[in-house]
Amino acid sequence: MNTMSYRGYSARIEYDDEDGIFFGRIAGIRDGVGFHAETVADLKAAFREAVEDYLETCEKLGKAPHKPYSGNLMLRVDPTTHSKAALAAELTGKSLNQWGEDVLKAAAEKEIS
Repeated sequence: MNTMSYRGYSARIEYDDEDGIFFGRIAGIRDGVGFHAETVADLKAAFREAVEDYLETCEKLGKAPHKPYSGNLMLRVDPTTHSKAALAAELTGKSLNQWGEDVLKAAAEKEIS
């Protein structure tokens, strides 16, 4: 996966072969903030500019910039998966919340590294 990070914000990067550009969108915020460029160096600059512009616009509007995620997560899973996860947590001596956080953290770090 191709991602960029700057000032706590991240974006997934894609390439449009037809237009010959790289493009991305700031992830994890409610506002749609995108950027694009023809070179990687220009894309990095465009991403940073998009983040700075987002923060400046929020300040001008008197709106708090959306920072990704509160730490509360509600998942709906198959009852069998729930049962297996609860058992795995118990066998490791952890609460289901702590076990789930550890598993999600490890998977997320693997994906974004």
